[in-house]
Amino acid sequence: MKRTLILAALLIGCLSFGLPIAAQAEGEFKPFAVYTDESAPDNHFSATGWMGDYSDITADGAFTVNPHSGSTSIKITYSKMASQGAGWAGVYWQEPGNNWGNRPGGFDLTGATKVTFWARGDKGGELIKEFKIGGIKGQYPDSDTAGIGPVALTNQWTQYTIDLTGKDLTNIIGGFCWATSLEKNPNGAVFYLDDIRYE
Repeated sequence: MKRTLILAALLIGCLSFGLPIAAQAEGEFKPFAVYTDESAPDNHFSATGWMGDYSDITADGAFTVNPHSGSTSIKITYSKMASQGAGWAGVYWQEPGNNWGNRPGGFDLTGATKVTFWARGDKGGELIKEFKIGGIKGQYPDSDTAGIGPVALTNQWTQYTIDLTGKDLTNIIGGFCWATSLEKNPNGAVFYLDDIRYE
């Protein structure tokens, strides 16, 4: 009973002072999902951080054709029109939504050693400049960043891993991110993501 009251007080304190919420109980790190299925109760972060030529992106988080697992995956279309003149585009999954480090948020994901996710291209050969976590700056920045890329996708589901060894994961606002460019995909690109999780 006493331990429960202490934990409750700590949670209230975190919420009151804008400290990152610990995602894990004491002990072994349990998988922490960014996306498993559309509207899955264990999803975290929101795909709100559209960047660069954001008008060139369309996204369907409830795409039902050939998901890696479950009933849905995320379909992303990059039209290569350079609508905002940037020549590149990408999306951050953020906590809370639309948080560019201008307000408290994020999760304490200490104990995670990697992020795994599944991806495939519509045709194969699509080039993603970077997949990453963290890296958001501002008054309340991400505590660290890690990534992989460029990544050439095939048209088959393939698992990719972002190594988090030695990273400070005490405050992660940008839970997942992808970015690509007109240079990498002069004809545009369609690709799919599924089962994104911290492990």
